[in-house]
Amino acid sequence: MRALVLAAGVLLILSILWDGFEAVVLPRRVARRLRLVRLVVRFTWRVWMRIGRRLPAGARRETVLGYYGPLILLLVLATWAVGLVVGFALVQWGLGSLLVDLEHPVGFLSDLYMSGTTFFTLGLGDVTPRTWAARFVTVTEAGVGFGFLALVIGYLPVLYQAFARREVLITQLDEWAGSPPSAGALLWRLGRDSGGGEITGFLQQWEAWCAEVLENHLSYPILAYFRSQHGNQSWLAGLTVVLDVSALVLAGIAAGPRRAAWLTFAMARHTVVDLCQVLEAPPRAPEADRLPAADLARLRAWLREDGFPAGEGGAVPPRLEELRRMYEPYVASLSRRLLMPLPTWLPAEGARDNWERSPWR
Repeated sequence: MRALVLAAGVLLILSILWDGFEAVVLPRRVARRLRLVRLVVRFTWRVWMRIGRRLPAGARRETVLGYYGPLILLLVLATWAVGLVVGFALVQWGLGSLLVDLEHPVGFLSDLYMSGTTFFTLGLGDVTPRTWAARFVTVTEAGVGFGFLALVIGYLPVLYQAFARREVLITQLDEWAGSPPSAGALLWRLGRDSGGGEITGFLQQWEAWCAEVLENHLSYPILAYFRSQHGNQSWLAGLTVVLDVSALVLAGIAAGPRRAAWLTFAMARHTVVDLCQVLEAPPRAPEADRLPAADLARLRAWLREDGFPAGEGGAVPPRLEELRRMYEPYVASLSRRLLMPLPTWLPAEGARDNWERSPWR
């Protein structure tokens, strides 16, 4: 019996250490489906998502959903710590509880207490190992605990720096494309202010942003659950607007740099496809058409007024339909998975940007 418990303790320790290595240290996507982090996130997000869906869409729902990312990060770290403490306690018990307890009879509770004080490097001294085997396990656990705490201290700043870099352009998108953002508002403002001359710089900037988001979210998938400061903005909405704008340029509805648009479109689509794999969100058709014929006709009218040749008629060009089919099932699936609304192609009537609002009106 003790041999089986010893083996189970060693297996638990190795499993958690490997899981932490893949989640924190390994800078690439892990295809293995049976992972502790994945199981914890999958279960807790389903519960949290049900709570969010019971709330009406708006600031209150976004506030509740915004707590999930930081909380699940702390929960994962706590799960690793508890698992390692229990694992080393099982090892001590499997060796025969070779400890000296000054106040209580030696048993599994003494092993668990010894493991906890050793892992967190407390060193109280009221329970001590009395054989070389128990001392070896104690020293090993102290080293693992010290390394775990050092890893957590280094992990949190890296994660939050990646989050801050992601949010910078999303915040700037408020002035570029409105709040919430839309491809129509973006192109209309570019045409109004610069005749469309700034679209190349915009596409190049967002191509680099997409590449950084892809790399950060592959290394740290938990970042996908971190929501933006404002409820009418999100990294998914920004990514979708970039795809919409690139598709409009490539379809010939808006004049612009085809090469830059193609590079940005390819990078952005690569991002949404890989994130669907990481977040286990297989592509699904959108529930409703995001660009009906009436909205397309309005969009063309806007673009013609501001210097973008937009063609005639209200029919959707085949090229635009083809491009939309390449990415809309993926962004729609991510939207359902993360409860992040997708942007419309045209801004809502009377919508004001975030910079135009204040608590004091």
